[in-house]
Amino acid sequence: MTYELFYWPSLPGRGEVVRLALEDAGVDYFDYARLPEEKGGGVTGIMRILGEEAGGRPSFAVPVLRDGSLVIGQTPAILQYLGDRLGLAPREPSDRLWCHQIQLTLGDFMDEIHDTHHPLGSALYYADQKPEALKRSQVFREHRLPKFLGWLERVAAVSGAAWLVGDRVGYADLTLFQCVEGLKYAFPKAAGRALAETPAVVALSARVAERPNIAAYLASDRRLPFNEDGLFRHYPELDG
Repeated sequence: MTYELFYWPSLPGRGEVVRLALEDAGVDYFDYARLPEEKGGGVTGIMRILGEEAGGRPSFAVPVLRDGSLVIGQTPAILQYLGDRLGLAPREPSDRLWCHQIQLTLGDFMDEIHDTHHPLGSALYYADQKPEALKRSQVFREHRLPKFLGWLERVAAVSGAAWLVGDRVGYADLTLFQCVEGLKYAFPKAAGRALAETPAVVALSARVAERPNIAAYLASDRRLPFNEDGLFRHYPELDG
């Protein structure tokens, strides 16, 4: 059965890490962002899956994955579900839990990256909170960015294998790759300095990009470019 993914049509955001998992595994999936509004895709499809089609267990927001009658919200929950089915999760129970812990920390990292440009909330435009964004970004660049990347460097270094958890790629590795790519787009100067101190993170991200299915996806028109409507945004003034 074909997986069905629901996410915003014009930005990669958190839905992109789900796409990376599906693409790496080479499985069939239907991306409703690619379907025109008049055919039930785009925002229309999102509102439908968040509403009546969700049944008695509606998701708070997208991304949402549908697999037959099962509807799953929240990026970590989707990846945990797919990891078991697509071979993107470790085999040992303790390793599976560790992989999910890393994923949850990466989710916190992405939240903090988003909040650099929207520290007061998503209901306001960036221009309405620019002074606060400048302050938040300085703290992020000087403290939070090196702290998160430093922790990930430790995790990658102590793994003793090519991937964060064991000898095969997992969904946390794919998410790490997306974070690195997003950081290089949003904070080219600050990310460049921080990544220079974390060679294991850089090497792992490069290994993800070199995987055949991922490389083909990155070169295709299915890969949405970063832009100033998404989670990772490049405002030069926030890069110091």
